[in-house]
Amino acid sequence: MKKLFGHPKSLKTISTKYCGGCGHGIIHRIITEIIDEMNMQDQTVITNPVGCAIWADLYFDFDSVQPPHGRTPAAATGIKRVLPDHMVICYQGDGDLAAIGTAEIIHAANRGEKFTVIFVNNAIYGMTGGQMAPTTLVGQKAATAPKGRDPIEAGMGYPIHVAELLSQLEGTRYIARGAVNNPANVRKTKQYIKKALEAQMRGIGFTMVEVVSQCPTNWGMEALESVEWLEQNMLPVYPLGEIKNQLEGAK
Repeated sequence: MKKLFGHPKSLKTISTKYCGGCGHGIIHRIITEIIDEMNMQDQTVITNPVGCAIWADLYFDFDSVQPPHGRTPAAATGIKRVLPDHMVICYQGDGDLAAIGTAEIIHAANRGEKFTVIFVNNAIYGMTGGQMAPTTLVGQKAATAPKGRDPIEAGMGYPIHVAELLSQLEGTRYIARGAVNNPANVRKTKQYIKKALEAQMRGIGFTMVEVVSQCPTNWGMEALESVEWLEQNMLPVYPLGEIKNQLEGAK
């Protein structure tokens, strides 16, 4: 694999809008490094919807489309079918993908659409004020769950394990979960994302990498504290690794 140093060509050099300690910037860097390594800058389209993901196109120096909230997989389906030689990426947060966009992601995955989803799971609604998300942990406090998520008495339900859910569908070929809490996990997450994108360009079915990420602002923590909280609380609930890998021998 070609080693890259310095600033990725596919990543714009502008000030970030993300909060201090947020994982989005790290994920952007991973994606753009891979695009440069694959020499796909001129043939990549990212679809980024409402939420903190709405800012992604500010940093990516390639084509982007902003679909309505939750409709990213539907837009990506059309783009990939019209431009099958392009690398099409859905960049979605947990509120967008696992709440308003649940139907879109499930049916796109079930159809085996040949694009790649980068699913950022920080267990909270980030842009709109820290409300409870489908991935919020049991007992975790949020703006709409000030006493913590109570699945039974308060009727708030349980966290949705998106990667495990989609792995049950016949149309999915590669599902993995990484994190950006330390250098080792960042490197592993990059491996997962590159494997998913390379599979897409081979014409293999639906691929997704979930990325567990910190959100210090809406968790009400300092940056370092949020990393420690993620390690102690999120990773036991959302274990890292390849959850489904049907790439071997696939054409």
